Order: sequence, then C-alpha cells, then structure tokens
Amino acid sequence: MLGGIYRSTAAGTGRPGITGSRSGGREPADPPPAKPIAGPGCPLIHVACVCAGHNASRDVVTLVKSILFHRRNPLHFHFITDTVANQILSTLFQSWMVPSVQVSFYDADELKSEVSWIPNKHYSGIYGLMKLTLTKALPSNLSKVIVLDTDITFATDIAELWAIFRKFTEKQVIGLVENQSDWYLGNLWKNHKPWPALGRGFNTGVILLYLERLRRIGWEQMWRLTAERELMSMLSTSLADQDIFNAFIKQNPVLVHQLPCFWNVQLSDHTRSEQCYTEVSDLKVIHWNSPKKLRVKNKHVEFFRNLYLTFLEYDGNLLRRELFGCPSQLQHALEELDEDDQCYDFRRERIMVHRVHLYFLQYEYTPTDDGTDVTLVAQLSMDRLQMLEAICKHWEGPISLALYMSDAEAQQFLRYAQASEVLKNRKNVGYHIVYKEGQFYPVNLVRNVALRNVNTPYVFLTDVDFLPVYGLYDYLRKSIVQLDMANTKKALVVPAFETLRYRLSFPKSKAELLSMLDMGTLYTFRYHVWTKGHAPTNYAKWRTATTPYKVEWEADFEPYVVVRRDCPEYDQRFVGFGWNKVSHIIELDAQEYDLIVLPNAFMIHMPHAPSFDISKFRSSPSYRYCLTTLKDEFHQDLSRKYGSAALKYLTAQQPTCCSATCYSV
Repeated sequence: MLGGIYRSTAAGTGRPGITGSRSGGREPADPPPAKPIAGPGCPLIHVACVCAGHNASRDVVTLVKSILFHRRNPLHFHFITDTVANQILSTLFQSWMVPSVQVSFYDADELKSEVSWIPNKHYSGIYGLMKLTLTKALPSNLSKVIVLDTDITFATDIAELWAIFRKFTEKQVIGLVENQSDWYLGNLWKNHKPWPALGRGFNTGVILLYLERLRRIGWEQMWRLTAERELMSMLSTSLADQDIFNAFIKQNPVLVHQLPCFWNVQLSDHTRSEQCYTEVSDLKVIHWNSPKKLRVKNKHVEFFRNLYLTFLEYDGNLLRRELFGCPSQLQHALEELDEDDQCYDFRRERIMVHRVHLYFLQYEYTPTDDGTDVTLVAQLSMDRLQMLEAICKHWEGPISLALYMSDAEAQQFLRYAQASEVLKNRKNVGYHIVYKEGQFYPVNLVRNVALRNVNTPYVFLTDVDFLPVYGLYDYLRKSIVQLDMANTKKALVVPAFETLRYRLSFPKSKAELLSMLDMGTLYTFRYHVWTKGHAPTNYAKWRTATTPYKVEWEADFEPYVVVRRDCPEYDQRFVGFGWNKVSHIIELDAQEYDLIVLPNAFMIHMPHAPSFDISKFRSSPSYRYCLTTLKDEFHQDLSRKYGSAALKYLTAQQPTCCSATCYSV
C-alpha cells in the first residue's frame, strides 16, 4: 500500500511531515487547474489551527477542503491538538495523501500550563487561549503564519491573504479584521463590561502573525503582563484569546495591521458583516462565529450556507491533484501493473489508499477492571444504516463500526445519527468513515479499519445485518474467563441463523430459537444457498449442547467469532463479494486458533436486498475468474508464510466453482 512520509511533533519542536501524493479523478465541480509552482512567486504558506475533540476535527476537514480547493501553493498545516484530534487528523492526512501539503502536530497538553492560569468563560475553554502561545509552540525558525479558527470557510486562494504580509510596515506584527459586532463598544445589556479594545476591537478568527517580529519584541512577556493587569479588574475573559489580543493592541496600536473586512466576514447575529462586501462574490473568508452556526441571521445566509455545504460534502479525493508536473506515487505504481491483465481492476484496488476519518462522532469509553471487555466490530455502507439502532438495542457493550461512504453520504449519516435518540445516547460506539473511491467495495480494508480502532482486549467480528441475542455481551465476557482466552488461542464461534421475514419477534432464549427453527420461522444461516459456510458449526450438536465444544476447520468455513484483539487482520486483496471472511478463518486456523462453539450464543441475519457486489459476482464470469485467481495467490502466500502446514488448505479446497450460484463470502 502506498504511504506518505509523515511526522507528528511535540510543542516547540516542529519538523515538517510530508504526506504522500496521489492523483484524483475529475468531476464537473473540480478545483481550478493548478499551475506549476517554483521559485519565490509561489512560497510555502504556513497555516496554524487549534483543534480539540471530535466535533472540531470535523470542522477542520471542511476548512481544509475550502483552502485546498482554491490553493495553488504548497501548504504546511500546523495543528495544536489534544490526543483525540491528533489521532483523527494524523490518520486523515496520512490517508488523504494530498500532494504538496506538509502537516505537523503539537501537543496541546504541553501548552496548557502557559494559559491555564487565565479564567475563561468562553465555550472554547482552555483551547480558546492557545493561540497566545504560538510563538513558543511553533518552530523557532518559522517567521510567519496564518492562524485560523476551525469555523472558517475560504472563498478564494489563501495565497492572497499570505501576500498581505508584504504590506506590513516595519513595526506591524499582527494582521486582523475589525470586529463586526458591537461587543467591545459596551452597553449591549445592563452591566455589560467588555475588555478594553481599540474602537470596535478586532476579531481573532483570522490572524496574520509575524512570528519573527513578535519574538523580537518579547511577545510572550507582553501578552502575559497585559492579561495579568486586566484580570485584576475583569476577573476572567469572555471571548478567550480575543480579549487579550485586543487589550494588547489597545496599548500598542502601532503593532496591528488592519485587514480588509472581507477577509473575516463574521456571521454572528447583529454584526455589520453586510458592509464588508458589495456583492457576495467579493468576500474572501466566511467566519461562522456564532453558536448558532448555519442558523445565524444574515440576509445572504443562504448563499453562505450553500458555499459551506459545498465544501462539507465535496469529494476530498478530487483535492489530491498534483501541483507539479511530476508523476505521483500512485502513477508510478500503476505503471508497474499490466493493463492487459484481465484482473487489472482488482490489482489496482490493492494499491488504492482510502481516506479515513476516525471517530467521526463523539466517542467515550471507560475500560473495565476485569480485562474481559469485548467490542462488536462490523462494517457497513449507506444502505445498512437502518440496522444501527437495532444493534445498539441488542448490544450494550462498545462497538467499532467502519462506514464506507462518500463525503456527502457521511454528512447524511451525521444528520441521521444526530436525529436518532438511540444513537445520540450511545457514546461507546466508534464510527470510522472510510471514504469511497474505486469501483469495488474494499470490504476487508473497511473491516480492518474497524478492527484496528478497538479499545478492548477482545473483539466480536460480525456483520452489521446480524442481530445478536439479548444479553450476548455479558455472556461473551463470562465465556472469555471460563475458556481462559487470555492465555490460549481460541476463536469462540457464535452460531448464525437467519430469517426471511422483515418483521420478527426476536427469540429471547435458545429454547425460543429452537422452537422457531422447528416451525420454519428461522433457518440455519445460508442453508439453502451455501451450506458449507456454516456446516462445521454442527447445528445438530448445538441444539442439545450445554457446554462449549470444539469443531475442526473445513473448507469454506466462515463463522462469526470472538477473538483477542491481536488476531490476524483480514486479507485486503479480497474486495467486493467472495472469500473475504473465508480467508480470515483460514488464517486463524493456520495460526492454530481452536474453534470453540458457544452453546447459548446465537445471532440472526435480517433480510435485505442483494448487494451490488453479489450482483456483479453472479453476472460476471470475469469477476468470478479473478476471484479464483486471487484465491490461488492467497494459497501461494499461505504456503510461503506457514510452509507445509498450509498444504491442507490447498488440498481441502474443492475445484473452484465458476457458477453464479456459489455463495462463499
């Protein structure tokens, strides 16, 4: 898989980390064509942003998209982050692989002591004060930086803003847009007393910081003295760093360069933002600095909202375009593939790098004390969203879900989740977006994203269209202890059943399930199309079993299992339909996992329309031929990895079925 050179940095020790590069496709709404960049005319532009938590990380992505859409220069993003935002954004940029973009991270925890002494009433908390520390946090050899809030949207090339540094006088060190509300004029309500400011004051959503000059005049000491002096009477800040910046400028007006107000059109209620432009096409930067965000009052808010939503749902893959005329890593890799190979499209899929946005929604997890916790792991696409609420009702433990979606679908999912009382109240579900690209569903890659991001010692590997029996979470944790899984290699098999009915009175016990099985309301899973997939579970024995029992691996066995988190990952060569789970069970068996069937566990597959990939499998002889080729190559790799022990998988494999009725997944 292609990867980029990438570095995360600690505060004050920044070194550039360079993401890899890759070409994107073209759609009607493409970014403007990029021109070659070289020489002093196209400098590297530095952008800094403070980001903490899950929600702010989503906002940053929209901000970055708007910058990348218009830019023609190389960029270096500097993110001051908490642990959550660092994990999310570092994974995102590594997998996004935008060319000519460098990314560095700085640990916000190392900077908290610099500002924690300042009482702050603003909803941004301590992170709203961190822009004050940038001369210390950022590399000492960095001379200039554009500092942005996360709720900013660009409507022009950021290079135009960077060029304003050239207009600074020798004494000017900070570039800001005038505040467009009456906040600093006072008297908004009885006893309203704002911090001191020059005139209307300045808004710090967009800042040009001349770091080299700030260090020279002793910025760190100056802002501290200002804050200490004003806090004696003000007691706390109301607008976080903005109050301290304004108090500093009030005392040192010669140091500020006032930017034209279209560089920070502030869309909070009761602002003078409409005076910043004659036509909406004139504005440069939109700042959603009201807690109401998109619901703010402004006569042009519909235009602004549509611009924001354009970037929110914009296909980030299109922003991977090259700025240089040099081939990307992907182009080099593609050149090594044989375009005449009948399975070229499958080969191409293996070198695709999909963008990944971890923890798309708020996530909270507290580890258990006994070390037996287990996470339900599954993947899904947009057409399975309706299963999420039911799964959350059936499984109270932690869940890790990878969702394969486009940028627009991810926003639809966000709205769905925020509107669902069930999903809103579950914080122990990690939702990880794998963004769509290519013609195949990379099912095992998506599964691996969910598997890699669990926080428990054990995982229950399932599919999203199965509902576990109520109470399975607690039963599995007890079984983990009873079967000593901490010290042995075991895969606990949860027997799978299915119903053909969309409305089902879900069995609350094994006895109820057996009764429904006898009445024909339920069936053993896939008994009518692919018996081999689950036959080794030995359903006849399970009916009367009261204790766990061991079963042997057989060809095409694909049970749903509970294993330790350090189990083998899924083989990512298998995309779409066919052999994606079978290959994983083979790997478990090759590593000598014992397959143990649990006597009182079960799950039921709920009916749904056939997937697009199974339709391709059934209709395309070429698809089935390539699947056979991939299986042969998988067996060859097994032989190299496990030697003679892997021979049983080759000899046990039946002659390859090229019929459209074969059902192994």
